[in-house]
Amino acid sequence: MPPIKTNRKALRRYLLHTQHLLPNPFSLPVPKTPSSQTVLDMLRSLAALQLDPVSAVAPNQHLVLAARLPGYRPEMLEELLAEHKVFEYVSNAACVMPMEDYPLYEPVRERKRTALQDRLTEMEAVVQAVLARLQAEGPLPSRAFQSAAKVTGYWENPNNIPKTKDTSHALTLLVDAGIVRVVGRKGTERFFALTDMTVPDELLQQAATADPAAIRSELLNKYIQAYRVFDVQDPRLGWVKSTVSERKSWIESRLQTGQLAALEIEGVTRPYYMPAADVQMLQELSGQYAADENGGCPVIFLPPLDNLLWRRERLADLFNFHYRWEIYTPAVKRRYGYYAMPILYGDELIGRIDPRLDRKTGILTVPLLQLNEHIQITDELIEALRSGLVRFATSFQADHIIVEKTEPARLKETLSI
Repeated sequence: MPPIKTNRKALRRYLLHTQHLLPNPFSLPVPKTPSSQTVLDMLRSLAALQLDPVSAVAPNQHLVLAARLPGYRPEMLEELLAEHKVFEYVSNAACVMPMEDYPLYEPVRERKRTALQDRLTEMEAVVQAVLARLQAEGPLPSRAFQSAAKVTGYWENPNNIPKTKDTSHALTLLVDAGIVRVVGRKGTERFFALTDMTVPDELLQQAATADPAAIRSELLNKYIQAYRVFDVQDPRLGWVKSTVSERKSWIESRLQTGQLAALEIEGVTRPYYMPAADVQMLQELSGQYAADENGGCPVIFLPPLDNLLWRRERLADLFNFHYRWEIYTPAVKRRYGYYAMPILYGDELIGRIDPRLDRKTGILTVPLLQLNEHIQITDELIEALRSGLVRFATSFQADHIIVEKTEPARLKETLSI
């Protein structure tokens, strides 16, 4: 198949369509009142949701779902986790995924078990005590394990004074090794249980007997499903460790079998690829939605680890949007704020919003709402921003919104809530 000729706008709309980020008639239909089953269906479509402990408003996974499912509530995903319909492990990063995908990550778990064996052996007494309690009493939160002993977690500076409770570190090692897993969340608290007591026997058997080559192929399928538009330089391609040479080989093989299509994007030099099965969708979207206007589209705030934002180079190439998460930037050097979320309007990323939620007072504060310089501020955009803020606040039980600063400054007066 020769390269598919397309342009940025068409590819953006295809990408947003498959990411459930364009309204009807672009997006896939979702019910007005979502349920846990709706959330599971969305997760299956997206393949994975990235987890993150930072919660300026809510954890990343909940922000991702709220951006796509009006009326979403965090307890919907928490219910799926408690019912063992989803699991948490490493794919694109630490993610939550449908339980049926559990066998696909056995090679990752095996690699981590091997890498962590020495640490588990060093802490054998603590590890066995944790496992015994989970066997007898689980699921249990970390706080259920009392210990005065402190160790240095492998994420901490070994030269500093040990700060991590030894039982908490043992739980971390056991989760990474796949021996224990997270089976529940209540706010920021996690509940742990033994993997072999909470994963269906059928999936455990599939994991134990799966062919590594077949698993690698299926993981690549999952990656392609999640990304839709991707390039060979992405080190996460296929969600397994690989060299550029290996990734080129995987793509070339799938080009030859007709599973992938190469893209020739007007004005973009980086080579991109997409599923061949989606080429017709791309062409239909390109022909049907050629207009530049975003009128009638809602404003959507995307969290820093949203699926759409996973590949920063793709954002620059397709959206002309250069995004850097400033959470690790010293405060005095931040331009947009440590939790600045890109603002999506139709098929454009038009700026950033840096929100904070005070759960005790129910106040959503926005230190900065910034629009890109070239964005034309119309009455329609102002109303979309206002509605987006209200919808966002309502999703996380905030009943008051304070916008402290806007760029341009005149936007603040018109953006009264």
